[in-house]
Amino acid sequence: MRSLRDEIKQSKPFASPEQEAMLSLERTAAVLVHQMAQEFEAYGVTPTQYNVLRILRGAGPAGLCRYEIRDRLVAQVPDVTRLLDRLEDAGLVERERDETDRRQVKTRITREGLALLARMDAPVLDMHQRMLGHLGEKKLKALIELLAEVREPATEEIGDRR
Repeated sequence: MRSLRDEIKQSKPFASPEQEAMLSLERTAAVLVHQMAQEFEAYGVTPTQYNVLRILRGAGPAGLCRYEIRDRLVAQVPDVTRLLDRLEDAGLVERERDETDRRQVKTRITREGLALLARMDAPVLDMHQRMLGHLGEKKLKALIELLAEVREPATEEIGDRR
């Protein structure tokens, strides 16, 4: 197994274990997201667009407002409105102004969006298996718990700012 230092061709030791862990998290996420993006190209969506479609499928016919989608995204993006514009232009989502509160715009997944997700469901599960299945169930559970523990202070801080 190659070390992160070897992977990024760094000759000096890291300043601290925390620095190495942080850079390792960033590198791992970048590698996995890049692989996902390459595989999603065949479906004409990005990983973030796929995430929005999954969120809206889960929301059902009621749909969600832009800020509700923003809060549920795995990776935060600077402009959710433009992201939704692209999905709407592709016919994968539709937006409608709320009758009672005209300031609210609900976004719903379309039949085309649902059909795309249905085609992607099995390949995405296969991709996850290829990316992480080699760890086995015990290591995966440990990784999930460790990552949640790492995120906790940062997500509390983000929640305080909203």
